[in-house]
Amino acid sequence: MSQRVAFVFPGQGSQTVGMGADIFQASPAARSVYEIADDALGFPLSTLCFEGPESALRETVNTQPAIVATSLALLAALQEAAGAELGGESILRGPIQPAFVAGHSVGEYSAVAASGALDVADTLRLVRERGRLMHEEGLHCPSGMAAVLGVDADALTSICAEATDKTRASLSVDQLAEHPGAGRVVVANINAPGQIVISGATPALEAAMELARAAGAKRVVPLAVSGAFHSPVMAPAAEALATAVEAAPVTAPGVPIVANSTAEPLTSEAQLRGELAQQIVSPVQWTRTVEYLADHGVETFVEIGVGQVLAGLIRRIAKGATIVSVGAVADLASAVERLRA
Repeated sequence: MSQRVAFVFPGQGSQTVGMGADIFQASPAARSVYEIADDALGFPLSTLCFEGPESALRETVNTQPAIVATSLALLAALQEAAGAELGGESILRGPIQPAFVAGHSVGEYSAVAASGALDVADTLRLVRERGRLMHEEGLHCPSGMAAVLGVDADALTSICAEATDKTRASLSVDQLAEHPGAGRVVVANINAPGQIVISGATPALEAAMELARAAGAKRVVPLAVSGAFHSPVMAPAAEALATAVEAAPVTAPGVPIVANSTAEPLTSEAQLRGELAQQIVSPVQWTRTVEYLADHGVETFVEIGVGQVLAGLIRRIAKGATIVSVGAVADLASAVERLRA
């Protein structure tokens, strides 16, 4: 089974008030993950997941650890349902062992914990710092992201370059010097064929959105995020995050992690530290990630987390793949049965 299965974890945008509440009640292993999270972060993250308020859950500094904690709680519950004993070497490891793990954006941190390279507490502390740094950089440089449907990556790359050139030409030398992301917009997430996200400083982002519409985009949708993630706007945050990553007790992954930035497997501590530090300024190569997994024998993708966003993307990239979704208590028994089969 391990030769054909990949665990994949969703990122920001999948959060919803009430997430994880059922798994907390039903699974001692999941409850343990949330208890670790609350203790590590020094506030009741579990209550925020279960009860909100939604306004607080939407804040990047809270959203990111909430998503990761819920994914890891679901993973622990899945392993428990498959026969793992609570209190073992890791509550995330058990009878269901994947050949690879991967995660979309902050979901990559769920993959890191699933691989054994960081424990739950250290993963969540690092994720919260990541969210804090990213949110603060969005305040320093007003910026955002937008999903573009129906325009391919090469065309959007050219559109972003044109929007960047025009916007930067309109800024003064002092304005350009204020922030490394000033006037820039880039392709940030290559999610699936015809579904791409662009990211950048507000004037450049708006210019790129207009150019995409003119180029025949089916839809151009601004995203509800607090900054231009996976773009040059995040460069100062990446420098600060690198310091936090260096201090974290990262070890070599026990399972290869297919990296967001390269769609290549990370197998060493040094590779993983570099990825975590640079990921927030690099495009998320999700299409290539899924293609890599499919090309290396993965036939079953197990999406572990709230919602089924990745399942929809995977169906468009790896046609014919088996997708198992684990997002609630009701999914556990059928997921274990399908994976054992």
